[in-house]
Amino acid sequence: MPTTSKHPETIVLHGGSFRKDETTNSVAVPIYQTTSYQFNNAEHASNLFGFKDLGNIYTRIMNPTNAVLEERLAALEGGMASLVVSSGQAASAIALQNLCKSGDNVVSSTDLYGGTWNLFANTFKQLGIEVRFADPADPKNFGKFTDDRTRAYYAETLPNPKLKAFPIEEVSRIGKKYNIPLIMDNTASPITCNPIKHGAAIVVHSLTKYIGGHGTSIGGAIIDSGLFDWTLDPKRQPLLNDPDPSYWGISFGKTVPEVLGAPIAYAVRARFVLLRDLGSAMSPSNSFNFIQGLETLPLRFRLHQDNAKKVANYLKSRSEVVQVIYPGFHKDSENVNRVKKYFEKGNGPLVGFELKGGQESGQQFINNLKLIYHVANIGDSRTLAIHPATTTHSQLSAEDQLKTGVTPGYIRLAVGLEHIDDILEDLNQAINGIKI
Repeated sequence: MPTTSKHPETIVLHGGSFRKDETTNSVAVPIYQTTSYQFNNAEHASNLFGFKDLGNIYTRIMNPTNAVLEERLAALEGGMASLVVSSGQAASAIALQNLCKSGDNVVSSTDLYGGTWNLFANTFKQLGIEVRFADPADPKNFGKFTDDRTRAYYAETLPNPKLKAFPIEEVSRIGKKYNIPLIMDNTASPITCNPIKHGAAIVVHSLTKYIGGHGTSIGGAIIDSGLFDWTLDPKRQPLLNDPDPSYWGISFGKTVPEVLGAPIAYAVRARFVLLRDLGSAMSPSNSFNFIQGLETLPLRFRLHQDNAKKVANYLKSRSEVVQVIYPGFHKDSENVNRVKKYFEKGNGPLVGFELKGGQESGQQFINNLKLIYHVANIGDSRTLAIHPATTTHSQLSAEDQLKTGVTPGYIRLAVGLEHIDDILEDLNQAINGIKI
């Protein structure tokens, strides 16, 4: 291993086993733009397919460029194994499908990105998987919605757009009583929050956002902590304990630790069953782009957070703004304590605010922007703005929008890396131009 450092600034550059390309001595990670890999002989091929040897089989399942990214992401989050996939949405879907089949259920936080809410409330429902939405303001709600067919808990560390820190340790502790893993989406909080440290079993990311950082590539990741005992209660986690018909009836929970010597049955099953069968593979070119983004993540994220804090303070001074939604502005002791506990290195890069005049004001503000981009993304190097009620959360009912934190006049800003004076100038003219 090139480094055993625990510092993210070093991990993103040196984490994992890659030091140089063994054939060319290239320091930059090569893009292995290939579908297939030559087997040494018939026995070698048989051993790879039979889990007796580890190696490359087909890029839908694994790729050497992707493998470097996977190792660095696992090291960054403090996990044992990682799997990269074609999008953050695919990561969320596979993370739960790896544990759930028709008739099972998941308890999820209400504080979610709109696309995840739709996936859970509609598409999963059509697949026979029920998602029960629990308000995380009281962690006990997760236990209240749990029954014998509950397979996982799911939440976002810094929910977009509500921006209230999720009680990771409290909910993971409830899950451990039932042998239910907590899956945390850490997309909006890389570097600042370490969910595994606080009890999460699995971490997912939309790499499209801050890890990529430049709005050029779409991808996702699933990180297995290696700390969850999937075999402790076989009835609670049947997909990792029952004989798997797609691999000669093996039990992943028992077989993988025996064969690999590492408790990463979850990650292995996600790769060799879900990724193999559903085909949500990341291209090696996108993986290369994410590696470049990852290398500067600690540096970029500090400036994202510094600018966001200044934007939040500016918006707080405007009379046209009814409310500023920002982790550093919580007044109740519970949310203040959660932010301090889970976000040790900053309050994040996102700022939300509610304008007087509701939806009409929100849309006028968007139309008035000149420098700031109006896009449905977060995590770009540029400052981005969106009016969620008419875009990212528009498919939700008015009631469900409010549950996720979206009000009619709510604007979400993903604050970028421009000079702060230029960001504030554009915000100023956009607000001044609202005619109500």
